[in-house]
Amino acid sequence: MNIDFANHPCFNEKARHKFGRIHLPVAQKCNVQCNFCNRKSDCVAENRPGVTSAIITPMQALVYLNKMIRKMPNLSVVGIAGPGDPLANPDETIGTLKLVRDLYPSLLLCVATNGLNLLPFVDELAELNVSHVTITLNAVDPSIGAKIYSWVRHNRRTFLREEGAELLLNNQLKAIARLKEKGVLVKINTIIIPGINDNHIPEVAKKVGELGADVLNCMPMYPVENTPFFSIEPPSLEKVKEVRRQATQFVAQMNHCTRCRADAAGLIGEDSILENAEALNACMDISEETNNIISNKRPYVAVASMEGVLINQHLGEAPHVLIYKMDDDHPILVEVRRTPPSGGGLERWKKLSIQLEDCAVILVNGIGENPKKVLEESGLKTLIVDGMIDDVVKLVIEGKDINHLIKRNKFVCGAECSGSSTGCG
Repeated sequence: MNIDFANHPCFNEKARHKFGRIHLPVAQKCNVQCNFCNRKSDCVAENRPGVTSAIITPMQALVYLNKMIRKMPNLSVVGIAGPGDPLANPDETIGTLKLVRDLYPSLLLCVATNGLNLLPFVDELAELNVSHVTITLNAVDPSIGAKIYSWVRHNRRTFLREEGAELLLNNQLKAIARLKEKGVLVKINTIIIPGINDNHIPEVAKKVGELGADVLNCMPMYPVENTPFFSIEPPSLEKVKEVRRQATQFVAQMNHCTRCRADAAGLIGEDSILENAEALNACMDISEETNNIISNKRPYVAVASMEGVLINQHLGEAPHVLIYKMDDDHPILVEVRRTPPSGGGLERWKKLSIQLEDCAVILVNGIGENPKKVLEESGLKTLIVDGMIDDVVKLVIEGKDINHLIKRNKFVCGAECSGSSTGCG
């Protein structure tokens, strides 16, 4: 099987020494309880799935990503892998992916999931050009799956034993087939659990191979305290090699997995966990009020400027506004939009609010009460500021404090523009 896994270090062993990956821990909840998993502990010595030093929001994740890209310019992949299940947290996961795709179109996006709630989101993931999806699939026999999972929760119902295992399996298999229809690369993670599924894995490999899975990662179980499987000894190296040898006749094998944390960042096997944790926790200090300025539906910033360098124009006199977004950690001009002609009264500002419905904030040097009221009622935040466009736009999108740039002098209609002091219209 000769498949191009591009610059993804988890799918291509040659890429792991050149390209890094980063996991954004935005997905806290999980919808399946595995008997080998405990997500409650966090130690910098632990390097395993389900562990993170912090849970962050999509906007905090974007700020964190910006910082880490400056630190690690060789990052090629942005992934979401927990610490719960990404698609048990679809709003946070899809929201984060949209922000990253918009600001960093060249980066690879990937998701690691148990697959229970994957199928409804396959098309949306494909539209976002999520190129790689990993599904943890430990059994294709519900009677074996019933030994691995304590419970499965789907559509507000909890399913136990074989009923839960069968529901999970059916959803996983449907999702794999749909992902391959959409051209998405699929990696299967299978945990080798001695005495439970270790002799069953060739059947798993055969089934996922028939569905078109691209690679299988047979991972030895890692005993975790306070879990039902803690007393099970991990498989021997010889057993792992034998399982992989048997499975390789059905699907290509991955042999370099290091069981990454949900907040992993950097080259595989060379994570600076303590340093990454410090950067991650620093991003949690961003206030939610600032955090919510930029959203998935409103990713842009509008600016009123005379020459395109300074924020120096009163909105009522602006024949156009400049639309900005972030790209590679720098604000870029997306387009110029003409404003509705003056003389329309409140209708002028209603039309402008429609024109700017994809903008979260408009930066101006002055604005009257009428346009301010209409625009903010439409969901567009107005900020009266002084400063360089690039500096202020960058701070706003990254969720930083711009209090020091807010104009303090009280705006007086007609005093800062050529108007007649009768209000903007």
